[in-house]
Amino acid sequence: MTPGARLNPVGQVLAEESARLFMARVYRWMFAGLGITAATSIVTVSSEALLASVLQLFYPLLIGELVLVLAFSFLAHRVSGAVAALMFLGYAFLTGLTFSVLFLAYELGSIGQAFAVTAGGFGALSFYGTVTKKDLSGWRTFLMMGLFGVVIAGAVQLFVRSPMLDFVWSFASVIVFAGLTAYDTQKLRQFHASSGYSSAASLAINGALILYLDFINLFLAILRLLGRRR
Repeated sequence: MTPGARLNPVGQVLAEESARLFMARVYRWMFAGLGITAATSIVTVSSEALLASVLQLFYPLLIGELVLVLAFSFLAHRVSGAVAALMFLGYAFLTGLTFSVLFLAYELGSIGQAFAVTAGGFGALSFYGTVTKKDLSGWRTFLMMGLFGVVIAGAVQLFVRSPMLDFVWSFASVIVFAGLTAYDTQKLRQFHASSGYSSAASLAINGALILYLDFINLFLAILRLLGRRR
């Protein structure tokens, strides 16, 4: 079915139901990934031996995350649902290992507060991306430029420890990933339609990864802004 093709009333209802089921699968996989990340972080920080191993291997683990997420993004449309699920959940597990260090840097209450704010904001923005009749594709250039700027600022912050730069970086990250949450939600629904309303599991898992990345990056930015350091 061609995107934008006029549907009869029955076809429109079926298309909306297919989109609803697709997004429900996307959210289920995203929540599963977040659950694995949270559980892995808590288990890791609760074990001195495991936490010590993570600290020792922190940078190799970060590199492993990057390699896996790039591989998944490249192969998502070429692999089976089972392989896509394994790669996504593996990435969520690695993220949980590296996120365990957040418990050493921030008070537990701050982490919980940042998570609650992120969950509420993400939910509202994703809902907006679902129900709005406005075409958000016009945001793409601004968001991609903003994302590029955020990545560059993050790299600079590794070498130039500046509280002002950290604040600007975190604030800009909130704006960029908040916008991406709404934009990606709408884009995923459009992508599902352009795929002929495909029910392939790998497509839903790829969508889950996109929203998962929006969520955790929004969480990290909010934590940097609101978190109380130890």
